[in-house]
Formats: sequence, structure tokens, C-alpha cells
Amino acid sequence: MLNVLRAMNRNKDSFTRERELLKIKRTKKEKKLRNQEDKKLKTEVYALSQSISMSAHKARRVLDQIRGRSYQETLMMLELMPYRACYPIFKLIYSAAANAKHNMGLNEEYLVISKATVNEGPTVKKLKPRARGRGYPIKRPTCHISIVLKDTALYDEYVMENSIGCLKKTGWIYKKKSTDITCHNMYSIGGVWDKK
Repeated sequence: MLNVLRAMNRNKDSFTRERELLKIKRTKKEKKLRNQEDKKLKTEVYALSQSISMSAHKARRVLDQIRGRSYQETLMMLELMPYRACYPIFKLIYSAAANAKHNMGLNEEYLVISKATVNEGPTVKKLKPRARGRGYPIKRPTCHISIVLKDTALYDEYVMENSIGCLKKTGWIYKKKSTDITCHNMYSIGGVWDKK
């Protein structure tokens, strides 16, 4: 009977040790995920403008043109576009870049507009006085615009680190000696993927 009890105590100890090891492994994975999320947070900066007096449809046609472009290219485009929505969007992008420079210390050259969204805001309703004491309704739509800028410099470094790690795993790089790998870009050469 004593032997059975001793064996049960040993099993309990080993079980608790296994649990502790699993907890340690989990915490290491969680720390890695947190570090990756922190890198993402450090590279992304956003600005939000609410209750702009224009329809979301008119602002959306401008944002569709600038999404995915660099910061400086976007500012040039917005100065030359003939739409009324360009001015508040210009101010918002300029504000987001100032946030990136002041708060995060990022360089404006590497900023890219990763997300640009427009949502409808509350509609302002008024009455226009007309003849014979009548009133016609006026509906002034508003919108909320949010822009997210991403720093591509840190992203490029992260991609390079991961790609070198993948090459080491697959056997392309042996003992810190890199082999020459040529990447052919089908878009720049033309050929099969050439789109006009």
C-alpha cells in the first residue's frame, strides 16, 4: 500500500513539473507575440477627423486614389486634385505625419498610407423656409475620416531578417556563407505579367 501511495506522489510531482514547464513555454510564446505586436504598433500611426461636412461618397473617391502611396507623393496628388474633399484629407495626412515624427520619431520619407477609411457621420437636418409658410428639409451629410500611416523602413528590416532565417532553414545559406540568389521581377521585365 505504501508503495502505491509513493508512486502516486511521484506522479503528482512529475505532473506539476510538466505543468510548470508548459506555463514557461506559454509565457515565452506570449512574449514573442507581444514583441511582434509592439513592433507593429511602433510602425503604425493614425489620425482621425470627425464630423467633416461632406458626404462620405465624395471623400471616398479621393481616398481610393491615395491608398497605398507614399506620404510625399500623396501630398503632391492632393494639391493638384480639383475636389473639395482634398483639403481636409490633406490636413489629416499632414497631422498623421506630424504625429509619427513627434511621438514615434519616425522619418517622413518612409511613411506609406496603409489604411484610409471613411464612415458616414450624423446628418444635420434643417428647414429651408419657402412660400406660403412651408418648410423644405435640408440634409447636410457629415463623415468621419481615419488614416493610418505605416513606416516601411522597420518593415523592410523585419522582412530581411525573416527571409534570411528561412534561407538558413532550407539550406540555401551554409555556415554564414551566403550563396548568390537572383530574383527575377516579372513586373519590371514585362513578359507574362505585363498589364497596361
